[in-house]
Amino acid sequence: MEKKNDVILEVKNLCKYFPVNKGLFSNKSFVKAVDNVSFSIKRGETLGLVGESGCGKTTTGRTILKLYEPTSGQIIFNGEDVTNHSEKKMVSLRKNMQMIFQDPYASLNPRMTVGDIIGEAIDIHGLYKGEERNKRIRYLLDRVGLNGSHINRYAHEFSGGQRQRIGIARALAVQPDFIVCDEPISALDVSIQAQVINMLEELQEEFGLTYLFIAHDLSMVKHISTHIGVMYLGKMVEKGPADDVYLKPKHPYTQALLSAVPIPDPQVAKTNQRIGLQGDIPSPIDPPPGCRVKGRCK
Repeated sequence: MEKKNDVILEVKNLCKYFPVNKGLFSNKSFVKAVDNVSFSIKRGETLGLVGESGCGKTTTGRTILKLYEPTSGQIIFNGEDVTNHSEKKMVSLRKNMQMIFQDPYASLNPRMTVGDIIGEAIDIHGLYKGEERNKRIRYLLDRVGLNGSHINRYAHEFSGGQRQRIGIARALAVQPDFIVCDEPISALDVSIQAQVINMLEELQEEFGLTYLFIAHDLSMVKHISTHIGVMYLGKMVEKGPADDVYLKPKHPYTQALLSAVPIPDPQVAKTNQRIGLQGDIPSPIDPPPGCRVKGRCK
């Protein structure tokens, strides 16, 4: 029997390296996009994965779903090691593992109606047919704050925030247990971001969802995450309960990130001490040994 505190996802020493050819007579090098990353997420919880652009957050999420083949390490989902599963096996498994993509403009097929965009996964897994399929799609549109009558409209007829809601409805269509939310609010207006965050929290409570929430906006991540993981140059430099990471950050990089979060109150902002990092970010092809922030701390 599934319990809320069961570990739904366990990632062990995950690596994803991308080959780089420097030249005809040069040795092949690798961009170490994800390098020996480990964490676990309990059922019904949210791990917020944060860090600067290019630190490996999105690659981690895509590798977990096997959209990228892992270089090494283990991915254990619902107690099953899926690391070496074939694409055929992953198709059936992805009914329980879905993704909300970052760009609501690029992630929806402009040639498909909203109904077919949401219904595509339903068709692949043979969950509903005929009027039952359309009823399910209309229900999902209503549930994410859109009108069920929009089923025959096209993506270009909607705003960015509405398109992201369509993307969320698509992820929910097959009733998954786990969703990778890949910066789902970064392309949206600030006025819409809080609405989407609140909706994701409501959906999580209603359907018992587990999230890997990828973002670079630490102020937003705080509201939805039970745990936080901080990535830098392919490495997980700090992870722990959200309150601990925000109130008592241990790693210098986490401290620097948090000190850069804007503070709305100008009086409080005056007393905030900005923590800077020296020098440039090292090359992901040839990162420094040991702690990758070494040499940048003051």
